[in-house]
Amino acid sequence: MCGICGFIGKTKEIDREEVLGKMMEAIVHRGPDEGRSWISEDAALGFRRLSIIDLAGSMQPILNETREMVLLFNGEIYNYQELRKELLAAGHRFSTEGDSEVLLHGYEEWGEELPRRLRGMFAFVIWDEKHKKLYAARDPFGIKPFYYAPLPGCFLFASEIKAILPHPAYEKRLNPEALEQFLSFQYSALEETFFQGILQLRPGHFMKYDPETASREIRRYFTPELMPEPSKGKGAKSEAEWIDTLDKTVAESVKAHMIADVEVATFLSGGVDSAMVASEFTGKKAFTVGFGDGQNKYNEIPLAENLAKTLHLEHTGKRISEEEFWEAVPKVLYQMDEPSGDPSAVALYFVAREAAKQVKVVVSGEGADELFGGYRIYCEPNSLRLYQKLPRGLRRGIAALAKRLPKMKGRSFLIRGAMPVEERFIGNANLFSVEERKKLLKESTPARTPQEILAEDYKASHALNEASRMQYIDLLHWLPGDILQKADRMSMAHSLELRVPYLDREVFEVSRRLPADYKQNGQVSKYLFRQVARRHLPDADSERKKLGFPVPLGNFLTSETGSRRIREALSSKTAEKFFNRKALDELLEGRGNDRGNTNRKLWVVYCFLTWYGIYFPEECA
Repeated sequence: MCGICGFIGKTKEIDREEVLGKMMEAIVHRGPDEGRSWISEDAALGFRRLSIIDLAGSMQPILNETREMVLLFNGEIYNYQELRKELLAAGHRFSTEGDSEVLLHGYEEWGEELPRRLRGMFAFVIWDEKHKKLYAARDPFGIKPFYYAPLPGCFLFASEIKAILPHPAYEKRLNPEALEQFLSFQYSALEETFFQGILQLRPGHFMKYDPETASREIRRYFTPELMPEPSKGKGAKSEAEWIDTLDKTVAESVKAHMIADVEVATFLSGGVDSAMVASEFTGKKAFTVGFGDGQNKYNEIPLAENLAKTLHLEHTGKRISEEEFWEAVPKVLYQMDEPSGDPSAVALYFVAREAAKQVKVVVSGEGADELFGGYRIYCEPNSLRLYQKLPRGLRRGIAALAKRLPKMKGRSFLIRGAMPVEERFIGNANLFSVEERKKLLKESTPARTPQEILAEDYKASHALNEASRMQYIDLLHWLPGDILQKADRMSMAHSLELRVPYLDREVFEVSRRLPADYKQNGQVSKYLFRQVARRHLPDADSERKKLGFPVPLGNFLTSETGSRRIREALSSKTAEKFFNRKALDELLEGRGNDRGNTNRKLWVVYCFLTWYGIYFPEECA
C-alpha cells in the first residue's frame, strides 16, 4: 500500500523536483517508510511506500529491463505469484520478489488487457518514456483511488487530491454542482470532484493519455453486472450447494488476502460481515470501537469482545468520547479530501488509529452488504409488494395525501410505495430532495437530478428485480463513493493498509449468480450469507441485524458542545455565502432523537462547512 503522484508535460518554467517533492509530502501518510522519484524531460513521477511485501525490494518507481517504461503502483495483487510464473515462462526477467513488477511486465505482455487478469486492489500508472504515452488503471470496485487533472500543457495525477493541489499549474476552485449533489447523496457523486478540473478515474476503468495531442481515452474493462440464477426448477443448484460454494470461495479469498511479510490483524464489530472474516483469517489481533459504556446500539465492543474470546483472538476495544469525536471531525474531513456526510467515517478513523499502533495491515468486512444483499432497504420491495398491486394513480393520490400528514409511522411507506424504484432509491443515503436542496442553497446550479445521474445504470439493470437493481446501483456508486472512500482514507491516514476480502473477483463471480431470493428472504437480508456464517459463528452472531459503525448523532448534535459547534458553523461567513438562513434554522429546529429528525441533513451541511474552512481558508477569513 502506497501513495503515488506525478505530472506529465515539459513544464520548464517550474522546478520539477521541488514541485514533485511537495506533492509527495502531501501524501507521506500513505507511505511513511520511504519515498523516491523518477524525473525525465517529459515526466515527473513520485512514490511513497508502506512496506508490506518484499520489504527489502520492490521500491518504486520500477523500470523495465530496457528502462523505457516506468511503473507507479498503489495496492496489492493477490495472484501475482501465478502471473509471475506465466510471465517468466514468456521470457520476462524480474529484478524483485514483490507484486509490483508483475504489472510492468504484464503490461508489456498483455497491454491494456492487463487489468482483467488482476486479482486485487490497485491504482497504477505506467509511463512509456520511449513512445511518450501514459496508461493508468483502477481496480474493479474502486478500492484504491486515482485522481487526475488534465490541464493545458500538463497532466497531473495522484492517489489523493491533496497531492495535486501543490502543483502551480492547478488553480483551486470549488465545483458548485458537486455540493448540490452531495446534499442528496452524502458523498461526492460526480466524476468531477469538489475541485473544478480534478476528476476521478471511475472503478473498473483504464485511461490512456497522449501528451503530444493532450488527448485521453477512457474505457471500462469491468462492470459489476448481476446475473442471478433461478433458485428452483430443473438444473437449479440447491441451497446447500450454494452454501458450500460460497463458503469455500470466501475462505479462499480471506486466505489470499493474508499474503504479507508483516503481521495482519482484523477489524471486528458486532456484525456478521467482520465476524465471518475474523473466523476465517489466520491472524491473532482484532480491533473494535464504540460510543458510550456498556452494551448498547452505539457500542459493539462487548459483542466483539465475546466473539474474540470464542475465536481465540487478542482484542483491543476503544471507547470514543464525545470530546474525541468532535476533535477528530476536522482531521477526518482533511483526510477525506472531499466532504463526507457519513458520520461512521469518524469511528473508522479511530479504529484504524488503534490498529496502526500495533500492525501495518488489517482485513475488514466492506463489500459484503453490496454483494450479498445486506442492507435492510433491499427488503423494501418485499414490504411494498402488496401495496404496489394497487393502480399507480391511486397510489399517487394516497401519497399526495400522506405528504400532508405529520411525520408518523407508515407515512414514508405510503409515499415511497407510490414511486417506482428509479425514483425512490438513489443509494443508501437519500437526504435532500431536489426541491429541498434548491430551497437550502443560495445559488442554484444547472445540476442534474439524482435520478438523471442514475438513469443509464437503472436502464442497464431493467431485467433484474427491484432489490437487485438497488444492489447494482450501490455497487456502482455508494460502494466506491462512500464505503471504500472512507475505508481507504481513514486507514491510510494512519499508514495502515486495509484489505477487503469480499471485494474479490472470485467472490463476486459467485455473488453475482446467487438467486435473488437467497439474498433477501422476506425481511431477512443477506440470507444465504448468514447460512454460511452459521457454520463458523454462534447463531447470535450470524443472525444479528446490521448496525454498521453506528454513531449517536442525535445526542452529539443536541449536547452543549455539539450545539455550540453547529451554531458556530451555521452562523459563519461560509454558511452565509452558500445557504439560506431560514432553511438552516429549520434544520437546527429539527435535530434530536425523534422520528423524522433532521440530524443527517444537518450533519451533511456541517461537514461541508468544516471541510470548506480547511481547503478554502482564504475564502473564510
